Amino acid sequence: MSVAVPDSPIIKFLPYQKAWIADQSRFKIGMFTRRGGKTFGANGEIVADCTQAEIDKRKVRWTILSRSEATAKEAMEDALKPMTRAYYAVLKGLSNRPKPIFVEDEFHVPAHVKEVRQGDRTFMIEVPDARYKTQEVHFPGGSRVVALSASPDSARGFGGNLLLDEFAFHADSRRIWGSAFPVAARGGHKIRVISTPNGKGNKFYELMTTADNGWSKHHVDIYEAVRQGLEVNIDELRTGMADQDAWAQEFELAWLDEASAWLDYDLISACEHADAGNPAGYKGGMCFVGVDIAARNDLFVIVVTELVGEVLIVREIIARKRISFAEQDRLLDDVMRRYRVVRVRMDQTGMGEKPVEDAKTRHGSERVEGVLFTSPARLDMATTLKESMQDRKARIPAGDPVLRADLHSIKSQVGITGTRRLVADGDSDGHADRFWALALAVSAADLGPENFGYEGVPGTRSRYAGPADDGGGDPDDDHHANSRGAW
Repeated sequence: MSVAVPDSPIIKFLPYQKAWIADQSRFKIGMFTRRGGKTFGANGEIVADCTQAEIDKRKVRWTILSRSEATAKEAMEDALKPMTRAYYAVLKGLSNRPKPIFVEDEFHVPAHVKEVRQGDRTFMIEVPDARYKTQEVHFPGGSRVVALSASPDSARGFGGNLLLDEFAFHADSRRIWGSAFPVAARGGHKIRVISTPNGKGNKFYELMTTADNGWSKHHVDIYEAVRQGLEVNIDELRTGMADQDAWAQEFELAWLDEASAWLDYDLISACEHADAGNPAGYKGGMCFVGVDIAARNDLFVIVVTELVGEVLIVREIIARKRISFAEQDRLLDDVMRRYRVVRVRMDQTGMGEKPVEDAKTRHGSERVEGVLFTSPARLDMATTLKESMQDRKARIPAGDPVLRADLHSIKSQVGITGTRRLVADGDSDGHADRFWALALAVSAADLGPENFGYEGVPGTRSRYAGPADDGGGDPDDDHHANSRGAW
């Protein structure tokens, strides 16, 4: 069935937007340039379908899952509301009828337990109570449009036709797809997916690139959009972006994979060394430690690095899953006893507050620092790690496929706001916890040791008796966790 598209200057659709609206395939996916009006065109189809249903005196339902609450509201304010009003103003037979109403409501998901699979393992996790704000259009004949932020629970909670807006940027895109597709498909509804590309590690890439998968596909890059009438200055946009990778992805619709990996495999391999990863190779030098605190099923990771000349060598990586805070404390205490640790950086985000506070009490606030994982802090640490590896001033264990995957799993993305951020692709064991523990350790070394007085604790011995600054040292010198030494 065709949908009503008013031929009026009140609503001006470009040719590729009209082609999208006119395509009534049940499964339809589109990859469109930034600034090309993909959300506007997609919502044009929804409003056209609902107004046609009003004319035909039937009901339709649409659910729009956006990447965030803010973008769901933006779709309502910038597209759904003005187009609905315009359609009712220009289409004969509707202008004298009751008008649609616009509602802000709430969708409630009670606390529950659900099953999560990681590889061949299954875990039961508790999901807390959640509430999602919805932006809605209620048509007088019973048709309805609901826009809200995407999550597996919200995808499961609504039926009808479905639009996944900026799907490549949805967190947990595969789980959202696994929840949303069966709900829409079961009723024979339409499914629409639109986005700019965002690397290859998401469901959007799979849907868009799989041949003969039954999807009608639309592809409009910046050059095609301008050719069809989009009024933007390409040279001005490219110059203003000043980032070739971002330009290629956001406007030329390139699938960036290795280019989007923060640490590519060549760089990782170049920093591998046979002497790294072996605690017995410790030479007694200054050590810098990174600790990524475990959350639920994540890994607890300690990375110990030793400064040898100008090179940081990873001496030990400790990774444990689902251990108590007491066991985490014990592992850190053991590291502090066995190595000459001059600085520790720990993940203080969320549940890391207490472990950091306790570690400062046991080992001194001069040596222990908590780090809140804000986006700027993450980017700063990751940059320090990358530069250290590029300068070949970091050595990591050789031949460790799990470590390689973790280090490679961090991707650099430019979001729809143009802000660069780092995310894990979700395919590694532990959500890149080894990456962040290493980044914490390297950034600790970049800050250097604190200058504070040394006070030995008599009558104790270290497992490793390292040399003092002058290259000598007494084997009985203590490097106990309670020492206050900067070597």
